[in-house]
Parts: sequence; C-alpha cells; structure tokens
Amino acid sequence: MSILIRDGVREDVPTMFELIKELAIYENATEQVTNTIEQMYVDGFGENPIFGSVVAEVDGQVVGLSLYYFRYSTWKGKRLYLEDLIVSEKMRGKGLGEQLLEKTIDKARENKCTGLMWQVLNWNEPAINFYKKFGAKFDEEWTNVHIDF
Repeated sequence: MSILIRDGVREDVPTMFELIKELAIYENATEQVTNTIEQMYVDGFGENPIFGSVVAEVDGQVVGLSLYYFRYSTWKGKRLYLEDLIVSEKMRGKGLGEQLLEKTIDKARENKCTGLMWQVLNWNEPAINFYKKFGAKFDEEWTNVHIDF
C-alpha cells in the first residue's frame, strides 16, 4: 500500500465532495449538505481561496481529507480551524487519520497559528477517542450557535 499525504489540489475537489457526502451519511445529516463541487472550486481554488486542504492518497486514489481555514481569536490571535477530518470508511484504522491530523497541525505551525480548533459530535466516540490520543482538550463550557441564510 503506497500512502501519500499532500496538499489538496483543484483536481481533488470531486473526490473531496464524495468524502464530505460520506461523512454526512455517517452523521445522518445528508439533507444538510448544500455545498456543491462548483462552489468548492471557487472557495478553495479560486481567486481568493478561503479554505485549504490536505488529502490522503492510497495507491493513487484520494481516500482521506482534512479541510481547514484560518480564524482569528481576540484572545489567542490566529488559529487554524479544522472543519472536517474524513477518512473513507473502507480505509479507517490504517493510520491515515493520524497522518492527516499531524500534517494539519504542521500547517498551523507553519502559518504561525497559536493553535488548532475543531468540533466533534458528542456521540462520536471513535472520533473522541482518536482526538484524545493527540492530547486534545474538550470544552464543555461553550454552546454552538449559528444562523443559517
């Protein structure tokens, strides 16, 4: 098995989108995916990209994705926000998630971020246990809030 962890490129977008849909199925939230491949081309690889990505490629096929963007904290400064870390179900348990997260941590350090942040669903025990291996801190104080348009 030949593994390559690399920055995502425009040509990866259709496969990235398939991984996103696979995650939505896992989280029982397929109806919430309103993004499109076309919008991802613009948002990730257009004139003013607003997200970055790292992919896991096995034997020439993308099977994992870390999608991130920069945010700013008035208290902490520049932070990297990990929107999603996805490894195709058939490829889980092979260390790809660890490699993707490590590369994403490297991206945060390379860009002089003060830390990496993300969310995990409280019922997703496999993901919670995975993140604990990295020494992640879980914040029970804050409540997620959003407004959809």
